[in-house]
Amino acid sequence: MFSLSDKVAIVTGASRGIGKVIAQVFAMAGAHVVCVARSEDAIKSLADEINANGGSASYVVCDISDGEAFTTLIKDTAKEQGKLDVLINNAGVTQDNLLMRMKEEQWDTVLNINLKGAFHGMKAAIRPMMKNRCGRIINITSIVGLTGNPGQANYAASKAGLIGLSQSVAKEVATRGITVNCIAPGWIGTDMTDELSDEVKEQFLRRIPASRIGTPEDIAHAALFLASDEAEMITGFDLRVDAGAISRYWLWDPGAAE
Repeated sequence: MFSLSDKVAIVTGASRGIGKVIAQVFAMAGAHVVCVARSEDAIKSLADEINANGGSASYVVCDISDGEAFTTLIKDTAKEQGKLDVLINNAGVTQDNLLMRMKEEQWDTVLNINLKGAFHGMKAAIRPMMKNRCGRIINITSIVGLTGNPGQANYAASKAGLIGLSQSVAKEVATRGITVNCIAPGWIGTDMTDELSDEVKEQFLRRIPASRIGTPEDIAHAALFLASDEAEMITGFDLRVDAGAISRYWLWDPGAAE
């Protein structure tokens, strides 16, 4: 169950965190994984590790905000591997600031990578997937794209836009055997969240019903399911992997119980 044997998957933002673990989990499930990031050392090391452990992986250095380069990467992968089964649009950045202080370049950088990069990838991936009449596109969004967050107007807009983009494209390609879904992580333990103070972490935890921080593995396992043959009836869906954070955010004020 949930095998990716003989599948070819591209994972962007694979140099660390969620993207790195998705690449590892997919390789363990039998896929050939093309690891993509801007840092060559990190993705070369990841590909070497996967291959040394009996998996199959290669790597390509690419800035996905460069539409021409990202399109070429996908076309070359499909040609070299004979097909493309899965595209994981995981690469993303933040450049936080209050809107009144946000520079246009901060807005453009975040939208170009988080949203426009996914647009280029999806557009290029659809053609080889249509040829095979099968494909899985999974976009990593965020619960911030559903709730908003002060100081993250650009990030929230990019993730909300990615959800709308995914739902629209899902309807366009559904008859071709291609599914398009999103995964919206909640608070996931990464290098960035590790730097938060204990006080801030406690405030976040009080808003999470399960009272736990997620792991990259939680997201990778959700991605594995959506990439598998067993998920062929699921498309246009935004899967929230947040330990119930959104439901609590909407329905219960943690301060009210004090």
